Amino acid sequence: MSPAAWTVASIRRALEAKTISARELTKEFYARISLENPRLNCYLALSPERAYARADAIDENFRRGESLPVLAGVPVAIKDVLSTRGTTTTAGSRILENYVPPYDCTVVERLETAGAIILGKTNCDEFAMGSSNENSAYGPVLNPAAPDRVPGGSSGGSAAAVAANLAVAALGTDTGGSIRQPGALCGVPAMMPTYGRVSRYGLIAFASSLDRIGPFAQTTEDVARVLQVIAGRDPMDATSAGAPVPDYLPASNQPVKGLRLGIPKEYYGEGIDPQVRKKTEAAIERFNRLGCQPVEIRMPHTAYAVPVYYLIATAEASSNLARFDGVRYGLRVNGANLSEMYRKTRGTGFGSEVKRRIMLGTYALSAGYYEAYYLKAQKVRSLIARDFAEAFKKADVVLTPTSPVPAFKLGERTADPLTMYLADIFTVPGSLAGVTAISVPCGKTAEGLPVGLQIYGPHFGESRVLQLARAFEAAGGFAG
Repeated sequence: MSPAAWTVASIRRALEAKTISARELTKEFYARISLENPRLNCYLALSPERAYARADAIDENFRRGESLPVLAGVPVAIKDVLSTRGTTTTAGSRILENYVPPYDCTVVERLETAGAIILGKTNCDEFAMGSSNENSAYGPVLNPAAPDRVPGGSSGGSAAAVAANLAVAALGTDTGGSIRQPGALCGVPAMMPTYGRVSRYGLIAFASSLDRIGPFAQTTEDVARVLQVIAGRDPMDATSAGAPVPDYLPASNQPVKGLRLGIPKEYYGEGIDPQVRKKTEAAIERFNRLGCQPVEIRMPHTAYAVPVYYLIATAEASSNLARFDGVRYGLRVNGANLSEMYRKTRGTGFGSEVKRRIMLGTYALSAGYYEAYYLKAQKVRSLIARDFAEAFKKADVVLTPTSPVPAFKLGERTADPLTMYLADIFTVPGSLAGVTAISVPCGKTAEGLPVGLQIYGPHFGESRVLQLARAFEAAGGFAG
């Protein structure tokens, strides 16, 4: 069976039927990675010793008569901002190029406990700061759908790995759209859980009040299966929620007839590529045929989301990245004194986009500007969250494009940071509000570029979001 055909369910059937072993499957994926990764640059580090040891343990336990765990033998890729014991974790930055964590993050522990095979670490924008994966210190990732285009960012390596069938599933992180936007641009389902639904322990932080971890997969069913494993309270993360985790698969199989679809006028104005608009409107019409009811809603503070995000996120980044000083771990460039060592280390280790955001955040937090910028941004953030709360009183979900444009060409926006930031205009509001969302494919442009539909749900409304996504997939919506 080719890698393109594997899903969580089909792997389980093959293992139970003994038509393939976990080791053989792992070997199959590594062979494909060796062929495709030099071109696509999805993976920064591989962990074959760990992967084969886990695969052999699964095979041996099954031979002894033990039942297979829920993700038995499933090859998974991990974004390189998630700590993995014994495997280099760089966050796409030179300042951490030789850093090897002594521990695993919670999500990796949970995946391996469930039987997943961790193949390696995927490329990403440096410290998850970017919308194109061109900010990585280790070179850009290419979009498997169009190698001259970006895969989206910052989790571009994870999205591309799944789209190119170099992993069955992958984990990414989303601060302002970094799971959903690359999922849309690469044409794979990609989910941002509610803030607090998944533990952030072991995540190299960008903006702590916004960062989330979520899955990519080829199907919404596999997204649900991976989310089931990684979700839930973790005592190692004080911000993880204690809300019960429902069984996502049965819940997401419920009929969607009668569900109310919020269509916000503010997300369908100027700036949307005509082909993206056409595909999104066709997706809404498909839901109409499934018996859903469109409801026009207003979200009046949407226009402020991008500036609010780039004040709050950069302020938190300025604080979080202060720890990378050359003293405790990571790169050190010696100087004549401590201050010079700091300057040389950070000047050499950080890329231009990370430096830009640190300076923006430091300015927003500085004396005399805190109330004018950061504090005001937090107040507007509350208004954006209120927009979502009001929307979910009138609708069960909110439907929007994921990205206003399909994948743009490599290098097209690197000289214009503002234009790059606007690529996240539809994803940032939900990040600020803390709600959940999934991006699912809804067809392709005339040039063959994937288009994504974003389905927003209320806090801890992952079941409802997956319910709509699975119905859309089953109705042929992914093909457009």
